[in-house]
This record gives sequence, C-alpha cells and structure tokens, in this order.
Amino acid sequence: MQRRFLGLTAAVAALGLTATLAGCGVTGGNGDVTLTLVAADYDLVGGDSTEKYWAGLTAAYEANHPGVEVEVRIESWDDVDRVVGELVDAGKAPDIAQIGAYADHAAAGELYTADELLSVPVQSNFLAPLISAGEMKRVQYGMPFVASTRLLFYNKKLFADAGVAKPPTTWEELADAAKELKRAKTPYPFALPLGPEEAQAETMMWLLSGGDGYTDDTGRYVIDSDANVSTFRWLKDELVDKGLTGPVAPGRLNRKAAFAAFSRGEVGMLNGHPSLMQEAAKQGVDVGMVPLPGRDKEPRAAMGVADWIMGFKQNGHRKEIGEFLNFVFSDANVLKFAGENGLLPSTVSASHAMESDPEHAELAPFLKALPNSRLYPVGKTSWAQVSERVKKNIGKAVGPGGSPDAVLTSIGREATTAEDAE
Repeated sequence: MQRRFLGLTAAVAALGLTATLAGCGVTGGNGDVTLTLVAADYDLVGGDSTEKYWAGLTAAYEANHPGVEVEVRIESWDDVDRVVGELVDAGKAPDIAQIGAYADHAAAGELYTADELLSVPVQSNFLAPLISAGEMKRVQYGMPFVASTRLLFYNKKLFADAGVAKPPTTWEELADAAKELKRAKTPYPFALPLGPEEAQAETMMWLLSGGDGYTDDTGRYVIDSDANVSTFRWLKDELVDKGLTGPVAPGRLNRKAAFAAFSRGEVGMLNGHPSLMQEAAKQGVDVGMVPLPGRDKEPRAAMGVADWIMGFKQNGHRKEIGEFLNFVFSDANVLKFAGENGLLPSTVSASHAMESDPEHAELAPFLKALPNSRLYPVGKTSWAQVSERVKKNIGKAVGPGGSPDAVLTSIGREATTAEDAE
C-alpha cells in the first residue's frame, strides 16, 4: 500500500493532496478505509522528528492491518487546535486528532467515548489523574497522549557562587535563596513568567504550592479563594516588590524567554519541565530539581500537564479508529515518543518501564510526581475562556500598584459566570 504522509499544510498543497485531506476519512472502492489524523508538532528546533515518528508508527500499523491506511497531517502547536476546529466546522473532521483540548468537541457530541474505542486493558492502563482529567461529566473522551510535570529547577553553580547550601523546601527558604542570588548579581534570582504565553501554568503551580488550586474537590472554580489571594500577595510582597524576579516584569516575561535565560545560566531558580532539563544540560548548566516548596512544607500535589488524542464520529470509522489507538498506546510506541521528546508516558506500564531504564534516570523526579499530580480543569468547556483571562491579567496582580485581591476576584467572578453557562 502506498505511503501517504501529509505533513504540513503547505506540503499537502504542493503534493496535490489537499482534496484527499479535506475529505478527512474516505473509503476506497475495495472496502479499504483511510483514517485521517491531525497531530501536533513536538520538534523544538523545527526538525521533522514528529513526522518521522508518525510515519514509522503508521507504516508498522498498516503492515499488519491490510485495508486500512492512515494519513497524517502535522501542525504547529500555535495552529493545531484551530485547524481541527475549522475542519470540524466545515464538516470535514479528521478521524483522529492529537491536540491540546477535547472539551468543546465532547460537549458538542462530536467525539467517541474512550470505552467505545479502547480495549479494557488499554483504557485502564492510563495513570489515574490523567483519566480524571480526560473526563467530562464522568465520561472519558480525552485520551492522554503524553504528559509532563513541573518541578523547581535551580542552577547549582549559581547556588554555590551565592553561598546557598541547599535547595529551598519552604517559601521562606526560597525567598532567602533569592536574596543571596541577588547579592551575587544573578540576573534572575527567581524567574517568574506570568506573561501571556503560559501564565496559566505558572499560576497553577503557585496556587497548588499555596494549598489550593483553580478548582475545589467538587470541580467548582475557586480562583479568588483566601488561600489563592494569599499566595499572590506573598509573591508580590516577598519576591516581586523586593526585586528578586529579575529585570523583566513578571507580567511581561514569557515562559520561552525565561527558559532561554535559564539555559544561558542567568537564572537561579524557576519552575520547569523535562524538556528544559535537556536543553539546559546541552548548554552546560548543572541543573538541580526539587518539588516546588509549599508555604511551610512540600505541597500536596505537583502540577501535571497532558496533551490529548481523540476520535471523531463524523466519518463513522469507530472500529478502525479504536484498533489504531490501541496500537498507539502500546508500551513500545508510548515509550518511543515520550523518550524522544523528553516527556512522560501517560500509561502505568510504560511509566514503570521508563522508571527502571537507566537511560531515563534523569526523569525519575518527574515520574515520581506524576501519579499524584493535579491537572488543569480541561474537562470544563469554560476552561479555555478562563485560561485566557488568566494569561491576560494575572501578571497585573504582582505589578507596580497591582492588587492580588482585585485581580483574582475579577478572574474568579468571570470564571464562575462562564462555569454557570456551561
């Protein structure tokens, strides 16, 4: 069977295959089925590693499934959710999408449930917090494709130069370490990226560290809770106003810039994920990693993040989609993708395999944190709107003249309104 790998949109057009893709799932004249998959590009340096992964996986699958062909389209993270939304709106939904959010599609009745697609052993193999995050109204639609957790990163050389003997275990120790780093002329004693790129992540890490989060145990938003307001007061009073967060105001500092500064050796501490560990090590930074301290002790949970894969009903290929996804979630495939991209497996068995593999020893702290982590409330259709409000406004809470009380109250009020409209 001839390989058809569609790549980026421009390449599709160049190959003259746009019409085929637009059909997003067609059946050939001999009963053959073509599945279409839109997936996100994970290559950090503009290469083709994601395309090669899917090309190898689909070739292996097709070799053992005559009559089924899988066409793959790779889109950047900036565009992939929008592209899938536009295809769905145009009545040309892909059979499978590997993107950042599933809730809107699930709420619109466009997705198969996980138990309509996956075998029981495969579905039950996902890590527990990822299963919960993939559910809407207790029904799983989002299948976690890959995961990560966040830890406190610190530059061991800068700590030694500043006379800081050990990484912090409480907020007080974190502030004290930042003061010593500042005295040692570290450009960013603690980098606090609350700019619009990914402020919702930095915010959630600190909310968890302060003992609360975006939602309570019932799933209702509690963004303006006393604990959350107190957390941001501490950030403003003890870090930002004391000049411990570097030359760029947190509200204007994006994650990408903060990570680049850490890799250049300019940051004493920041919150990071596994990919940063690899990039910083390449640049010669001696990286230490510990859980983000809590107010008085280690917080009850780290922040977890998952990207999602889902099956669309429009083309009616439930059986073929399910068989393909069961293959996607085999240990070999899960481990290959996670390992190549410095990320964590979404399944119990693959996590255990990675944990016991010396080649991935540096990921052990992240693997340890994942099973008890808390994720964004991605099962709420209001989350996309709430996340945008956080991105645009949370930096003001710690800015000059900013009021954590006022900013979190405003975001919280809008979140509750959006939640009530779900």
